Amino acid sequence: MSTTNLSATGAAQSAPVRTYRRRSKRLKKWFPYLLVAPAVIYLMMITLYPGIYAIVQSFYAVKFGPWQPIGFGNYERLWGDYQFWGALWNTFVMGSIALTLQCVIALALAFYAYRDPWVKGWRIIFLVPMLFMPSAVAFIYKLFFLDARVFADLLIRIGLIDGNIAFQSSIWMSRSILILADVWQWTPFLFIIFVAALQGQDEEVEEAARLDGASWWSIFWNISLPMMKPVIAVALILRGIDITTMFTNVFIITKGGPAFGTETISYFIYRTGFKFFDFGYASSASVIMLILTIIIAQLVVKRAFVSAKE
Repeated sequence: MSTTNLSATGAAQSAPVRTYRRRSKRLKKWFPYLLVAPAVIYLMMITLYPGIYAIVQSFYAVKFGPWQPIGFGNYERLWGDYQFWGALWNTFVMGSIALTLQCVIALALAFYAYRDPWVKGWRIIFLVPMLFMPSAVAFIYKLFFLDARVFADLLIRIGLIDGNIAFQSSIWMSRSILILADVWQWTPFLFIIFVAALQGQDEEVEEAARLDGASWWSIFWNISLPMMKPVIAVALILRGIDITTMFTNVFIITKGGPAFGTETISYFIYRTGFKFFDFGYASSASVIMLILTIIIAQLVVKRAFVSAKE
């Protein structure tokens, strides 16, 4: 063996061998949780803590002085407060009508955007209303129907009416403005979800139905729509929770009038807490609304997923 080979062999033997340490099973298990921990802690700080604070505050009489424990006194007041029940009813009525209209319109637009090439090419237009700030939309509708009276002026010029329409004197006309504003702005939110759900379905099932002679409408009604039930349920729950917090439109357009006919539960909590400074009473109303929202959301989601499995 030559000297060169001996030196090469010695260098190879003296070279350090790299060793790779494997992560322990415990670290590997908890590593994903460590990555999301900052976001979870942040969300808990801005959601969980205020929620617990409101629950604790609901058992006290809280104004500007020291807290005075009153047990379930605030909840007993709510039971006999007709304004609270009226706000709850207004939220349910306006929210149900707005949510139904949004779901029907979004499903129709999603169906045509998914099938029709022309509508599919222009579907970005359907998303424009969602890009506006809620306060800007509220001011636009207030100017259109109330302040500038644009809508009434158009009807007068066409010759359908002779004078101005007093929208603020009618509860249902005031509710209609709020519903129309909410439907116009937030239907695109459901539209995006429904289009994504349709695009994510198995094309082979639809192709087999088309080969059997089924029409597009029959495929959508009997195949696509049943498969979309869980998605529709989740989308409606998200919009329903947002509708229960309907505040901006009420605050800017109607101020809860006429005669508390458009006062939602969110506006009731605001008025109780920041106009009458009864923070404990406002907290009890928010706790009741939270409990009702959780119960209804749980029932709807459970029923939708069970029917989808069947």
